[in-house]
Amino acid sequence: MHLDRLTYYLAGGCPPGGLRSYPGCRDPRPPARSEPVMLPGRMYFATTSQVWTGGRAFYDPDHRTPQAPHGTDGRSPELPARLHLLTDQQFSDIAAQEMYREPGGELDLTEVLRAGRARIGPGRYETLVCAGRLEGLPVLTFTAPWSSADGTVDLNPPSAAYLRHIAAGIIASHGWSARRTAGYLAGCPGAHGHWTATDIAALLSGPAAPVDRRTSR
Repeated sequence: MHLDRLTYYLAGGCPPGGLRSYPGCRDPRPPARSEPVMLPGRMYFATTSQVWTGGRAFYDPDHRTPQAPHGTDGRSPELPARLHLLTDQQFSDIAAQEMYREPGGELDLTEVLRAGRARIGPGRYETLVCAGRLEGLPVLTFTAPWSSADGTVDLNPPSAAYLRHIAAGIIASHGWSARRTAGYLAGCPGAHGHWTATDIAALLSGPAAPVDRRTSR
């Protein structure tokens, strides 16, 4: 959601407040285009992030066609996201860095473009997803192989800092209000039942993130 943070995946370096330095892509050029989009599916939080602590965000897709934000009518499930127009090589290198590997290999996109999904490994971000096409171009991302609802992975609440970061990205990309953003995130599996919309809204209005609610519940 944050173009400035994506830049560290492309050009390398350690983002402000980060705990990890990224090697960057072989081609460090910025995206040719970046724009908001609503994807079919939902966000959920599971496993534990080494960068943020708490649960990581994952994409649980379905197979409807993406549509631009102005065309949505609030129906569920949809997930606010941001598209970046990248090369195949850049996509491969970003995926490698998300799996703590050195960039340099090329992903075979044949199966994901044909079937809509391809599992290229057992890792948490080694399932490729084609969420549809927009203006003739495939909308590609990567996520975990699990579903948020089938019980194959334990959900894990995200940290306050991570929620604040994601919320800021949604607001900046989609122009949502803090209230709408907080309500959306509070309903995501993993966050639901541990964070309320009021809790998350407080993260966005205060000068610093409060103590993670998981420590007091």
